[in-house]
Amino acid sequence: MTSETNSAARKVRSGVSHTLLVVVAIVFLGPLVYAVSTSLKPADEVFTPTPHLFGSEIRWRNYADAFTFAPFDRYFLNSLFVAVAGTLVVVVASSMSAYAFARLKFRGREQLFVLFLGTLMVPQEVLIVPMYWLMQSLGWVDSYWALILPWAFTAFGTFLLRQFFLTVPAELEEAARVDGCGPFGSFLRIMLPLARPAIAVLTVFTFISFWGSFLWPLIIINSVEDKGTVPLGLAQFVGQQGTQWNLMMAASVLAMVPTVLLVVLLQKHLVRGLLVTGLGGR
Repeated sequence: MTSETNSAARKVRSGVSHTLLVVVAIVFLGPLVYAVSTSLKPADEVFTPTPHLFGSEIRWRNYADAFTFAPFDRYFLNSLFVAVAGTLVVVVASSMSAYAFARLKFRGREQLFVLFLGTLMVPQEVLIVPMYWLMQSLGWVDSYWALILPWAFTAFGTFLLRQFFLTVPAELEEAARVDGCGPFGSFLRIMLPLARPAIAVLTVFTFISFWGSFLWPLIIINSVEDKGTVPLGLAQFVGQQGTQWNLMMAASVLAMVPTVLLVVLLQKHLVRGLLVTGLGGR
């Protein structure tokens, strides 16, 4: 009787869990389904008294019209360049600083790391004005440098990779040191190959952050048609004559493609990295 009761209870818990997962999936997929359906509707059928999933016709031409309404090919290339370059800088800088905080011994290491970590509590909005003054003094306003470098040296990536480096057994470095490998050699030949899952997590988070950034490019970029990014391009659909909702949704769906592809390509490393980067070290 007890085993049958336990089995029934497990089935009930499993059913409730699956039901909740389905509900959560529907909640998350709802906006995506709405964006795709709106992107395929004629402009005069986006808002109707009776909502419909699809309009009177499926207009694939909206995706082509989105590129002719604004120079979206240029926006995509700009965003791709900024996101890839920014991600590379973040990965290189964060991995090296994380290795220093995790393995190298120097006076004040822990205090410096806590101070560095404290910068995470400073909102980006607080840094907008001083960062703009700095870019202006360097002559970087309305340049790609201003889109990439100001936010490329953050504590998040350093903390994430440091937590992973602390889980790597010190015996591996000691064995490499016996073979004549110095700290930089150990970092390149031992730590980085082992840190691929954590680097995948950092890559995805950083790429998405650069790709979707809107406030800073809006402030620092003056020539939107030349150096504008995808978020700035989406704002071009809002004008004095009204908002082209169907074209905006078409462009938004296309804007999701690079980040989705990145997550799919790095899915194996991403899942493993999320599991291991939160573990404590010695």
